[in-house]
Amino acid sequence: MTDKPAYIRWFSELTIDDIPLVGGKNASLGEMYQELTPKGVRIPNGFAITAEAYRYILDQADARDALHATMEGLDPDDVEDLARRGSRAREIIYAASLPDDLQQEILFAYHQLQEEYGDELSLAVRSSATAEDLPTASFAGQQDTFLNISGDAVLLDACRRCFASLFTDRAIHYRIDQGFDHFQVALSIGVMKMVRSDLAASGVMFSLD
Repeated sequence: MTDKPAYIRWFSELTIDDIPLVGGKNASLGEMYQELTPKGVRIPNGFAITAEAYRYILDQADARDALHATMEGLDPDDVEDLARRGSRAREIIYAASLPDDLQQEILFAYHQLQEEYGDELSLAVRSSATAEDLPTASFAGQQDTFLNISGDAVLLDACRRCFASLFTDRAIHYRIDQGFDHFQVALSIGVMKMVRSDLAASGVMFSLD
């Protein structure tokens, strides 16, 4: 593949200004990779599958009307109704599948990561919504992330499940609580080298503010 991919952006290409394209998490990872790697901080490399890919999937499958119909009239405080509609929305997106050209771009980028880290590379496949890590709404933990992913078929399936997780029950309810339109929010995916905390160490650092 010699042409610039339509739906893939490497962390080295991303800044915080790219939130509309790749979501808050991926934009922040891009900032970290660009700023800290030259200083010797080992940030795992990876790439973002853009929010445009999510929209492309829905358009190719003609899935938008079905999603709108599924969400119409939802009472988020009716737990059974929320669960039923959320499950149906996820089914619609998962069934939409990935167009062939998008699959090729994802796998080409994955194989480039394998060239950097080796064939035994395992991946973290991380959700990054376009309404995420905002000053007034974090959306932390609302969509799904998949860990220890390896192999072409497993990666593509994880991406489908990750896109579908934009409509987890908790994400649906959170968007309503925060006043976000379900159909103005899109999902990007971060695909990056898995950091194996079981083979080393991990932790969380909190700043003063």
